[in-house]
Amino acid sequence: MSNYSIKDLEQLSGIKAHTLRIWEQRYNLLNPKRTETNIRYYDDADLKLILNVAMLNANGLKISKIAAMSSVDISQEIIRLTDQSVDHKDQIQALTICMIELDEVRFEKVLSTNILKLGFEETVLEVIYPFLSKIGLLWQTGAINPAQEHFISNLIRQKLIVAIDGQMGNSQGKTFMLFLPEGELHELSLLFSSYLIKKHGHKVIYLGQSTPQADLISVYNMQKPNYLLTVITSVPAGDKVQEYVDMLGREFPKSEIFVSGLQALEQSLSIPSNLRLLSYAKEIKEILLRMEAQTV
Repeated sequence: MSNYSIKDLEQLSGIKAHTLRIWEQRYNLLNPKRTETNIRYYDDADLKLILNVAMLNANGLKISKIAAMSSVDISQEIIRLTDQSVDHKDQIQALTICMIELDEVRFEKVLSTNILKLGFEETVLEVIYPFLSKIGLLWQTGAINPAQEHFISNLIRQKLIVAIDGQMGNSQGKTFMLFLPEGELHELSLLFSSYLIKKHGHKVIYLGQSTPQADLISVYNMQKPNYLLTVITSVPAGDKVQEYVDMLGREFPKSEIFVSGLQALEQSLSIPSNLRLLSYAKEIKEILLRMEAQTV
């Protein structure tokens, strides 16, 4: 069980701490505990409640009405609202609640409903990616544990793999080699890139997580791909990022290389002439569309 300050609840729910205190005093909405040194804190149940309350309040329900509702009524109203709403923020909040509660059935329903309404691509770009950013915030505050993060990441990974399997590459298209640096395991962005590339009729050589440099060079020499794409989220880090980027430019001079990820984007790197940094998910789609326009 995690403990949260009122500032944590503010960050996670979007409700100002001042407002939370008013709700607590006026409506007895929250029941803070105290440490042995008399410092107030909130638990998992308080977090789940305030996430639900924030979503209902954002959709027009008065706080006085919400405070009078039972926990069952609140849950039912959240489900009804999620099923009807097309607002991305509501869907992200719903996914967050599913993750905290480890509710796979509800997660599947929320995601499937979004895919039916928006299509798979827009669901990933407008709902899943912002949701993953929120997971990062939850990590920073200690609001989720590794099991919850792994639970939700694996469910998203399964959806991406199914979507990729539904796409057929084109022998007339370009060849992309996708990989993560050795030690890097954050695969979701790479999987989505694979989906987009195959959807646009190109061939994907997918090497996946933690690809050793020797293996990368070996496959490259056999396949001679037109493009390489990698994502550096956590490994390598620090000065090692520049070394890795330099290696890519040096070892694969005849291919265009796309690099994204937190570690690459947060540093001032010296970029080899055949390498390009991608700062957001839609950029790979824009590149693919420009490639199509050039072949028309």
